[in-house]
Amino acid sequence: MRIIEKNGYSPSNCVEWTLQSSQGRDYRIMIAIPEAEAPPEGYAVIYAVDGDAMFGTIAETVKVQTRKPKGFNPAIVVGIGYPSRLPFDMDRRCYDLTMPVDAATLPDRPNGQPWPEHGGVDLFLDFLEQQLMPAISSEWQINPNKQAIFGHSLGGHFTLYTMFSRPKLFSHVVSGSPSVWWGNDEVLREQERFISKWKGEHEVKLLVIVGGDELSFMVEGAQRVVERMEPLAIKDIQVSYIKFENEGHVSVLPSAINRLVRFVLTD
Repeated sequence: MRIIEKNGYSPSNCVEWTLQSSQGRDYRIMIAIPEAEAPPEGYAVIYAVDGDAMFGTIAETVKVQTRKPKGFNPAIVVGIGYPSRLPFDMDRRCYDLTMPVDAATLPDRPNGQPWPEHGGVDLFLDFLEQQLMPAISSEWQINPNKQAIFGHSLGGHFTLYTMFSRPKLFSHVVSGSPSVWWGNDEVLREQERFISKWKGEHEVKLLVIVGGDELSFMVEGAQRVVERMEPLAIKDIQVSYIKFENEGHVSVLPSAINRLVRFVLTD
C-alpha cells in the first residue's frame, strides 16, 4: 500500500463564526448549510448546545437523512460551542446552561472541586434570542415554525428551562438525559410555573430522551417531567418520551441524535 497524499479534513458546506455576546463572552458557532435550496417555507434550524461535542454528529445525521428522493426537507444545523474547542467546556457550560441556585443545594462534584460559576442561563438565552438567531435568519431563509433546540445532561436541563421560561422561542425542544436534579429539582418548580400560566396559544413539541442504564435518579427525573406535562396535551403541547434500553448517560447520544432529527424534520 502507498499513501498518495495526506490532508486535513473538514466537512463540506460548514462554516464557523466567532460571536461575542453583549456580556463580552465569546462563542464558537458552527453552521452546517444544506446543499439543497430552501423549501418555500424556509429551512428548519436545529440549534445544539455543547456544540463542540454535538455538532459533527448532528450535521452528518441531517445530511444523510435529508438525501432525496426519500429524505426529509433540508435543515440548517447550528452548534454553539466555545473558543477552547473542548468537547465539554465545564466552566462555560456550567454558567450558560444552569438556573441560579444556592450552591449548598448542589451535590459534591466527582472530582472534589467546587462547582464553577453557575446560573447564567437567562443571559445565555438573551444571546440566543437577541443575537444568534437573528444572525442566522439574516443569512438564510428560515422556517419560523421549525426552530429546534437540543441539549444533553446540563444541556437537557437547559432546554427544559428554555421551554418553560420562553415557550415561544422554539417550536421543538429536545431534552436528552436532563439534569433535573440541579438545585434540588429547581427546573420542576419552573415547570409548575409554566403549567399554571400556559394558555395553549401556540403549539410546542417536547421530546425527552434518557438511557435505560443511566442512574435511577436520572431516569426518574426525566419521567417526572413527562408525567407533569401530559395534562397539557389538550392545550397544544405534544410530549414524547423515549428510554433507550441498554444505553448509558453518554452512549445514548447517537440514538438520541438520530431521533432528534426525525422528531424535528418529520412533517
